[in-house]
Amino acid sequence: MSDKEALADNSIDIVIPWVDPNDPAWQAEKRKYQQHSNDEEDVREIRYRDWDNLKYVFRGIEKCAPWVRKVHFVTCGQVPSWMNVNNPKLHLVDHKDYIPAEYLPTFSSHVIELNMHRIPDLSEQFIYFNDDMFFLRPLKPEDFFRNGVPCDVNIQNLIVPYRVSFTPIVFKTVAYINNHFSKRKSIKERPGQFLNLKYGFAGLVSFFMFLKWEDYTGFYNHHLPQAFLKSTLLKVWEEEPEILKETSSHRFRDNNDVNQYIFRFWQLASGNFCPTSLYGERFKAGNTAKNNNKIAKYIHNRKGKMMCINDDESVDDFESVKNLINSEFEYIFPEKSSFEL
Repeated sequence: MSDKEALADNSIDIVIPWVDPNDPAWQAEKRKYQQHSNDEEDVREIRYRDWDNLKYVFRGIEKCAPWVRKVHFVTCGQVPSWMNVNNPKLHLVDHKDYIPAEYLPTFSSHVIELNMHRIPDLSEQFIYFNDDMFFLRPLKPEDFFRNGVPCDVNIQNLIVPYRVSFTPIVFKTVAYINNHFSKRKSIKERPGQFLNLKYGFAGLVSFFMFLKWEDYTGFYNHHLPQAFLKSTLLKVWEEEPEILKETSSHRFRDNNDVNQYIFRFWQLASGNFCPTSLYGERFKAGNTAKNNNKIAKYIHNRKGKMMCINDDESVDDFESVKNLINSEFEYIFPEKSSFEL
């Protein structure tokens, strides 16, 4: 499909990157390059740990979003043993199929994300998933795209400095947005994209709380499946090639990176989006029974249309927590999808 045809096409794709951390060949290659990593790089196990629930991601997509044209499943050549590779909606994408050779091999999600626009046959409209994001209830295309633009929430936020590597990455990403856009000018031109009842009470409060700052202090990150336009990625690569190339050159996540948030923030700051409500919630798996039971109940009762379950280093009894969560996914999605053998 040509770029011109893609722009005229209302098809919606999904992109899901994944890695099998138990693959001995991948482990050996990771160790080889990890020997040369520095203190700025994030090589923690949490970045790769497998919760063994990827099949429920696909079951949710098939049950809740049958209108999806294609799922681009991105790996370094790995394929889950249960996956039906002959499914016509499935496009297996190897890193070398779209990431420039000088950036390979990579163990950084940032490199995989920043180059997504290069995936062969990717539609102009696509939804970016992580493998810890799930659809729970039926969704419509209009939940993600309306009138050819992504649906999103433009809730202002403040970047809080934590002693984790992610903070400088988000800080730097917002800094690049402020190089190109004036928040105050955008509010004057498009007030309804900033002050909108669809964002709920928290959105209203944050609007007035951060109104006095002329520049963007940050954006609320919902950590849910994200609607993108491929043309947005192309535009950002055209405007900021150096930082995207620099980030792509890093084998592992690095404090000097930007990440795929730059594309989302660009869509918000440029006004190229449609205000919407949040259809789900983000959780962190942890050690407390109260927290994990809350996650299980959310899945069991399908409280939202979608959700994200982030891994957390505090999970000591990993197998027990994993089994609790996965048993609830099995409860709501007991039948195999056509993506499974």
